[in-house]
Amino acid sequence: MNPGPLAPDTVVATAPPGPAAVARTALDRATSHLLGIQHDQGWWQGELETNVTMDAEDLLFREFLGVRTAEQTAAAARWIRSCQRSDGTWANFSGGDGDLSTTVEAYVALRLAGDSPDASHMAAAASWIRDSGGIAATRVFTRIWLAMFGQWSWDDLPVMPPELIYFPAWFPLNVYDWACWARQTIVPLTIVGSFRPARSLPFGLAELHAAEATAADAAGADGWARAFQRIDRVLHGYERHLRRRAPAAAVRTAAIRRCAEWIIARQERDGCWGGIQPPWVYSLIALHLLGYGLDHPVIQRGLAGLDRFTIWEDTADGPVRRLEACQSPVWDTVLAMIALEDAGLPPDHQALQSAARWVLAEEIRGPGDWQVRRPGLESSGWAFEFDNDSYPDIDDTAEVVLALRRVTLPGGTGPGTSAHATGATARAITWLSGMQSRDGGWGAFDADNTGTLVTRLPFCDFGEVIDPPSADVTAHTVEALAAAGLSASRAARRGVTWLLRNQEPDGSWFGRWGANYVYGTGAVVPALIAAGVLPGKPVIRRAVDWLIRHQNPDGGWGEDLRSYEDPAWAGRGESTASQTAWALLALLAAGGEEAMRSADRGVAWLAATQREDGTWDEPQFTGTGFPGDFYIHSPLYRLVFPISALGRYLGGT
Repeated sequence: MNPGPLAPDTVVATAPPGPAAVARTALDRATSHLLGIQHDQGWWQGELETNVTMDAEDLLFREFLGVRTAEQTAAAARWIRSCQRSDGTWANFSGGDGDLSTTVEAYVALRLAGDSPDASHMAAAASWIRDSGGIAATRVFTRIWLAMFGQWSWDDLPVMPPELIYFPAWFPLNVYDWACWARQTIVPLTIVGSFRPARSLPFGLAELHAAEATAADAAGADGWARAFQRIDRVLHGYERHLRRRAPAAAVRTAAIRRCAEWIIARQERDGCWGGIQPPWVYSLIALHLLGYGLDHPVIQRGLAGLDRFTIWEDTADGPVRRLEACQSPVWDTVLAMIALEDAGLPPDHQALQSAARWVLAEEIRGPGDWQVRRPGLESSGWAFEFDNDSYPDIDDTAEVVLALRRVTLPGGTGPGTSAHATGATARAITWLSGMQSRDGGWGAFDADNTGTLVTRLPFCDFGEVIDPPSADVTAHTVEALAAAGLSASRAARRGVTWLLRNQEPDGSWFGRWGANYVYGTGAVVPALIAAGVLPGKPVIRRAVDWLIRHQNPDGGWGEDLRSYEDPAWAGRGESTASQTAWALLALLAAGGEEAMRSADRGVAWLAATQREDGTWDEPQFTGTGFPGDFYIHSPLYRLVFPISALGRYLGGT
């Protein structure tokens, strides 16, 4: 029976859009945004935000070289003040607790900018610093900066002699026992420590000393720590001996010259060292102490290169200036390519082809420090940065392989062609396989950089100083090998074994370069599935169960950076877009009814929290530099990983 036409005012009830339709709308918005921010040359790059130590040390560095300007100082000071917490401190990540060394460096920088110690924000900081142990309780690197300005005694700092440069690679404590980022920092600092400079400041820092500074408790240290403390006392005696004995001084002079040659040989085309701030500024300071003037080409390139890492921004209070500790165009670009591929862009899409051509041109074919451990391996690989040709890294190279494999380029044999991509991918696979450590895992930059002796040095009280294999880098490499059809290769099988052996008892994996167990688990599960581990295996189901248990009531996932120091925070934190996407990537790879119900809720959270511009709010830091010490916020994480997750979700529905 035909009921006839509806009355004009009749409301027709319509069913809400289903999960797939909601996901499609969110994916289309996000994809459009990502395509809209691609650079004309094909790459993507998001600002890497860290903490104000970069900005504070930049002002101190410029003061030391005599190149600090009033404009730079005022703008940097505005930024530093804007990051101060209500209790007067500065944290190492958004929402984190106050950090003593960061707070001291920020305070000194503001004193340099003219802030009065009697100002309320300065008095609050100074009071907290004193209550936390004062300058004496800060890390070694902070006290080195203060020593360079006469605010701490060089005699009260650990000694790192430049003669270390003579140690062969097989000898304990040679410079290649450090991770690449640490060795590039240590070598110039041996020169700085030899000169023991003490520039003057127009103020003192008496207000930052605690009433009762306590020395480190040697009695409570382990055997190695006590041994190194004794060695440090001997080295201090050697430093005094140098000033009295000409033969010893001649050896020191030659060692310093060798260190300077080592440093200069590693300066990149853009003037940087390693594409990161610490070795950059310490190398320039060391060379300056050796007499390299501001007009010397090495110094000029170094100072000019810092401009590219400097961000100026207009605010209501005036311009602010902040410094990136590093830049990540290769990493950002290949993650964006993978996301767009997951979103369903055709393999010959102009955006993918443009990105692929740029990435192919960034392949590193020259020598690097990694050859100390792998001298017979053919050069290849990609770095994180625009210019870091001495240090290709395994993680970026693995992601490059995953990104390039689904792009269709024009035929031919020239640059940017399909043959070029095939050759580069083959070289990358060979290099990745050759960089596997003896235990079957992969570190970030070096093979077998696992010796822990250097970590016991009194000098090494901040950040990671070695580069052992990690679950996330190993997983990405295994996934790249599987994508190349090599899941049955010896390298891939050993990598899978390493991952199985390093699963946490609760079913998760530790995330070295992202926060934290959510990141590690989100990387490992898809890799194991790609390498042929069956989804029903207990190792996969334990990981799925862990993710489901740690899903937030709102449907998302989050993990506070405190999990690196307090296991109670593992998998716990306010939901974020990037961490929700990491969890989804694992659940979607593993499959199963319960996993998919959990994934549906995660996708719904992403759709509900998406901004109108297609991205997501994410003030939280979810990238990791040094677990427990140094963290990174990347604005592209909140975009590329959700696109991948939404694309794979729709691809499986």
